Amino acid sequence: MASKGDYEAEKQKLKEFLANFATTDEEGRKTFKYAEQLTAIAHREQTTLTIDLDDVAQEDEELAESIRSNTRRFNLLTAEAVEALLPEYRTREVPSRDALDVFIKHRMTATARAQEAVAPGVQQPPAKTFPPELMRRFEVYFKSGATDKVLPIREVKAQQIGKLISVKGIVTRATEVKPMMQVATYTCDQCGAETFQPINSTSFMPQIQCPGEDCRVNKSGGRLTLQSRGSKFAKFQELKVQEHSDAVPVGHIPRSISVYARGDLTRAATPGDHVQICGVFLPMKVEGFKALSSGLLSDTYLEAHKVMRLSKSEDEMGEEAEMSEEELRAINEEDFYNKLSSSIAPEIYGHEDVKKALLLLMVGGVDRSPAGMKIRGNINICLMGDPGVAKSQLLSYMDRLAPRSQYTTGRGSSGVGLTAAVMKDPLTGEMTLEGGALVLADQGICCIDEFDKMDEGDRTAIHEVMEQQTISIAKAGIMTSLNARVSILAAANPAYGRYNIKRSIEDNVQLPAALLSRFDLLWLMADKSDRENDLRLARHITYVHQNNTNPPQQYTPLDMKLMRRYIATCQKVVPTVPAELRDYIVGCYCELRKESRAEENKNTTTFTSARTLLAILRLSTALARLRTATVVEKDDVGEAIRLMEMSKDSLKAAPAATKGQQEVDRIYQFILSIAEGGRTVKVQDIRDRATSKGYKPDAIDRCLEEYESLDVWQLNQARTKLTILNSL
Repeated sequence: MASKGDYEAEKQKLKEFLANFATTDEEGRKTFKYAEQLTAIAHREQTTLTIDLDDVAQEDEELAESIRSNTRRFNLLTAEAVEALLPEYRTREVPSRDALDVFIKHRMTATARAQEAVAPGVQQPPAKTFPPELMRRFEVYFKSGATDKVLPIREVKAQQIGKLISVKGIVTRATEVKPMMQVATYTCDQCGAETFQPINSTSFMPQIQCPGEDCRVNKSGGRLTLQSRGSKFAKFQELKVQEHSDAVPVGHIPRSISVYARGDLTRAATPGDHVQICGVFLPMKVEGFKALSSGLLSDTYLEAHKVMRLSKSEDEMGEEAEMSEEELRAINEEDFYNKLSSSIAPEIYGHEDVKKALLLLMVGGVDRSPAGMKIRGNINICLMGDPGVAKSQLLSYMDRLAPRSQYTTGRGSSGVGLTAAVMKDPLTGEMTLEGGALVLADQGICCIDEFDKMDEGDRTAIHEVMEQQTISIAKAGIMTSLNARVSILAAANPAYGRYNIKRSIEDNVQLPAALLSRFDLLWLMADKSDRENDLRLARHITYVHQNNTNPPQQYTPLDMKLMRRYIATCQKVVPTVPAELRDYIVGCYCELRKESRAEENKNTTTFTSARTLLAILRLSTALARLRTATVVEKDDVGEAIRLMEMSKDSLKAAPAATKGQQEVDRIYQFILSIAEGGRTVKVQDIRDRATSKGYKPDAIDRCLEEYESLDVWQLNQARTKLTILNSL
């Protein structure tokens, strides 16, 4: 532990550093970085002084290391050094800005008069009357060096107490910004003396007995009353930062850390943001009755000194950098649309149109709000299909590519986990809302795998989000609407293990029509047997497996960082639909409605409604954004309708599900009930029991053959034994 004399020497070093540190620009001009900030603080134009440890290390490496390992003490020392330097930088009188200034000025005048009356010509300095925390109108923060290691939240332990550390994670909760008392002012009811109590933690024990001279000498036992008007308050917010999912060891739950942000650092991050926070790791000081109940346990928190938003990748800091004209020209060359779409998951073979749709989902359409009504711009897509067609791989790639996204599975998510949970705030005791996956993915993408496995009650939470882009909550006396401006990318497996084209979508996926109509595009990714295609797919997969990269393609895939930057540039464009295109779009929609009416007699699987027209407009504006154009062209509308037709073609059903087909389906359910969890059933048993139930022998044979062709079960060579496959 350093002695007081050592600290005085350190304070002198800090003064010299702040006054003399200068940087030289390219033209050779010197800039006194911190001296200019001190001038601004002296004139109340700036309230924070952030000191970069890299700058300190340039002047004195030892001092930088001392600050890094004993940050709390050096925070106070630097504040004292700044306070001593401020009079030198004050060139003009600063007017009173707030009530506290008026209070202090009034008290200092009154004290000076009292001193003059008692001892003429001898004035007591105000520093002894008021604590420095009350007089100070600035905050000192330290920023860790560029080479300092960022610690995983899991590795922040006791040896980091009091040190300056940096952690990285995702903000899961941010409380309301509230005033926190920094200095409590009391007035004595007997002698009228004022007492000041600096507060350094979230809880404190109020003083009761007056420590004033009169009360102590006379033993009058004056009681103190808290005066909020003379107390000093600062903005305060608590953040809950959780470690990234890729940093969690298998079988463990994610760790989180409490972060206290004060002053200008409040509102620097919102739930769902990926952040890097530099701060001092401290134990929580507990006073009063809480200290008795908590016993040996002690909580810790991080006192924030700098909050930086990160993009999805580890190395990119802050906002995405603007793209230069040359970079835009390089991407916007001929056939850039195919080049961009083939850059999405290049390791996955084929699915060109699906990748184009996912690219448009990333870019999104334009939000419209005519006369208070809201028309969403976000595009929702549902991928359906047989097992093993890379649906989950596409979802996880989109989760990694999107700057803001959440990945969840249907079976592992509850309705509360998707929308919002009502929690009790441990600091204030109030009921607060903690956002779920859809709220954390606000203005991003929410990828939901195993969409068909979700419980019906949990799935209803998504209905409102998909169209209104909000989540309405009425829980525990909290009635509110949360923003969930999110694009939903869902993946669903067929109910019978394989997609049966003889059934409708609702029968195959078992999702309600109200939910399916909210998806702009429904893609069926079927696993059709085709020798040529199977050969190309197998070669592609084996090449990826051997070389750990995608095989050479027509286009070189773009880097993920470049894709993010380009998409961010596209999203700033707000294209409009010109008047001359209106009649063309209206004509296209009427034609689609006419086709759907004609197909109604054929029991079509899809339904064309006004939502289809809005989906065409959304896809068209997304395509215009992709070209960074401000006007939608006819080709954009044509491509949007082509994508919609391709998605419908993938869902085309065979001729209508006849009465005989319904009987086959009933026999299928009956065979499953005979199996009762077993895997093998005798065909003769099936025939006997099904015939006794009234099913026709030819319908039984048709059922056995149809579901054998779908690989739901297998019959042995003699066709005497039926084995149910695991794909169910």
